[in-house]
Amino acid sequence: MQDTHIGDEGKGFPLVLVHGFLGSSKMWKPQIDFFKYHFRVITPDLPGFGRSNKAKSHNSIQSIANLLLDRLEEKKIDKFHLLGHSMGGMIVQEMAKKSGGKISKLVCYSTGPRGEMPGRFETIDQSRENLKKKGLESTTRSIAKTWFTLGEKAEHFELCIQSGKETSIEAAENALIAIKEYNGVNNLKFIKNKTLIIWGDKDKSYNLKQVKTLKKNISNSSLVIFEGCAHNVHLEKIEEFNRTVFNFINDNLNE
Repeated sequence: MQDTHIGDEGKGFPLVLVHGFLGSSKMWKPQIDFFKYHFRVITPDLPGFGRSNKAKSHNSIQSIANLLLDRLEEKKIDKFHLLGHSMGGMIVQEMAKKSGGKISKLVCYSTGPRGEMPGRFETIDQSRENLKKKGLESTTRSIAKTWFTLGEKAEHFELCIQSGKETSIEAAENALIAIKEYNGVNNLKFIKNKTLIIWGDKDKSYNLKQVKTLKKNISNSSLVIFEGCAHNVHLEKIEEFNRTVFNFINDNLNE
């Protein structure tokens, strides 16, 4: 079985970045370029995505979380900062519940604790149906345009399309199953890590109610809302996003 690919750049304390649905480690390029001068930046391609698209995909958030924890252990990374975006944000919630002692600082970004997301631009079942009827590239394009306030005109829209096209059909289908079946609300009380929650106020995937559920139930958490940003804040306001995460990690965030 082909292994999962994990990017590894820079030196220092590890910072692990976990991408979301139809994403890949490529979507972290502006973050890698910044953080590699301060941290050892670890960017896994989830199984079935990006450079791991030949690896067997998973259909549960919990099993992906377990896989990443195992892979980090294999790399002898015992302590790390952890950031997850979208579906990746669900994965890092599970990682924190299971192995919170290994995580120094946690960032839950454009995510929530429920897979059935009220207010999402379309239901998970609609996304699954579109995937079957329209195929991967068309589905990627229709979903990715909701990630930016400028839609297909956004500067980094094509970067997202490139990542999405690398995804295997099986991985896309399994990821949607994993998202749909996930409900981690009751797990949030077990997350004791200092946590930053990031959300764009134009996000069409996860609404403010989801984000407030995170904030209410993760005891040691703070929330930063980016105005005029949709789902991909890290590609819409790159410098501000990077600075916010950097300041949080270094205890300089104004709360």
